[in-house]
Amino acid sequence: MYVSNRNEGTVSLFEFATKKVVQKWKIPGAASPDMGGVSADGKVLWLSGRDHSEVYAMDTTDGKLLARIEVDQGPHGLCVYPQPGRYSVGHTGILR
Repeated sequence: MYVSNRNEGTVSLFEFATKKVVQKWKIPGAASPDMGGVSADGKVLWLSGRDHSEVYAMDTTDGKLLARIEVDQGPHGLCVYPQPGRYSVGHTGILR
């Protein structure tokens, strides 16, 4: 599970089997990762940068920042469709 840490500018990887955070990815520079989703192929994590008026695309294998896209002020979540898996546990996937 990916957990965005808006105030830290990081994304934590939570492993259900161990019930622990196993990695933490830092987005370079000032960043505020908020809500988002995973691409249908599972390769890209898309997150809004709520406090920095941008969107982040991150590689799900290593956390590398693939893109930083400037948007209007205060993006609050992204709808990424189609979504992988059968269920959504997130606020941005409530239409699933």
